[in-house]
Order: sequence, then structure tokens, then C-alpha cells
Amino acid sequence: MIDDFISLIFPRICVSCGKSLYKSEHSICTYCAYHLPKTNFHSDNENPVAKIFWGRINIHSASAYYNFGKGGKVQHLIHQLKYRGQKDIGVTLGKLYGYDLRKCNNFRTVETIIPVPLHPKKEKKRGYNQSAFFASGLAETMNIPTDFNTLYRSYSSETQTKKSRFSRWKNVETIFQLKDHAKLEGKHILLVDDVITTGATLEACAQTLMQIPDVRISIATIAYANN
Repeated sequence: MIDDFISLIFPRICVSCGKSLYKSEHSICTYCAYHLPKTNFHSDNENPVAKIFWGRINIHSASAYYNFGKGGKVQHLIHQLKYRGQKDIGVTLGKLYGYDLRKCNNFRTVETIIPVPLHPKKEKKRGYNQSAFFASGLAETMNIPTDFNTLYRSYSSETQTKKSRFSRWKNVETIFQLKDHAKLEGKHILLVDDVITTGATLEACAQTLMQIPDVRISIATIAYANN
């Protein structure tokens, strides 16, 4: 009764379509969960996200859950997650994508999930790292631990918005560092972020992680923005 009363004052709605959620639903209604534009890239070794890194860095597998369309529902979801404090969106999408990835041979051997880190000042200003919540959702359904400490951002960079591919790379090429990384030697790491466009930030993170002996790096993001 208390929950029903609270829902009258603060209705639980789908952040994608705005319709009321059932008690079993979280953040996104079942209809949107099945009808948002999934890429199914995880089943294709030669998908557009994987091709971003060809000739640049040796990535084991790479994928994105949704296609990102300007003005579309996926953009709205990302905006709510990233700038409106809707952290549950990241967890929910991570859980949903985790169900798919754990059944895929390319991602079945992943042993640790690491989100792209924010600089501490930026994370303090925003209040959270949106990619960490996506990582947590993935970890729950894939039954894999997360690592939020080994990879860190050593200094804050300028925003990547509206930068060219080369400028994005120069903006992040030396800003990531490692600490206490012996525990990750020989591991298959899943590096995750919210959106991939040029792949510059993820490439810089992966290059840093590859300083660890015998690691394999795979990549997963919530969305792929084809610019």
C-alpha cells in the first residue's frame, strides 16, 4: 500500500517512452527493451564497432548494444543517464546486454569488467561515473567482477564533443594510468563505456591496459554513434 501511495505522488515511468512502469519493470518498459534499435554486433566479428579498431589496436571483440540516432530514444536514454542523474538506466541496460553477452562465445571468457574512468574532479562534479553503472549491470547478469580502481585517469581532458578523430586521439592518448595491476595479468578484460563514436578514448584505455602482461581486451558500449 505504501508503494502504491508513493507511486501516485512520484509515478514510475519508462525513461524511453514515458509510459507507466509495472512493478517488475525498472527504468525501461518491456516494450522499449525489445523495440529499441539493437545492433546485434556481438554475434558478428566484423561488425562496425570492431572495424573501428582494425589496424589501430589488437582488440579481441568489440560491440555495442544499440544504434545511436540523433534525436531518438537511445540518445534520450544516454542523456538521462549521463546528465540527469538517472543512474538506474545504466544498471538496467547493463543487465539486459549482459544476458546477450554471456551467451556469446566472443564474450563468454571475460573475467573482469572495467569502465572507462572519469577524472576524480569531473566525477565529483557529476556525482558518478555513468559507465560504472553500466559495468555494474553487466557484471550482475554475466556473473563477473568489476574493477573500478586499476585503470584511472591521471588528469582531466577537454570534452571530446565536436573534435575530429585525430583531435580526439591527441586529447586522450596519455591521460590513463595503471596501479596495482598484477591481479589482471593473463585476464580477459571487458572495457565498457556509454557511447562509441571514433573509439579514441576506448583505444587510449585499451593501450594502457595492454601494458599488463598477457591480457586480452574486449569492448562493449551502450550505443554506437555512426558519424
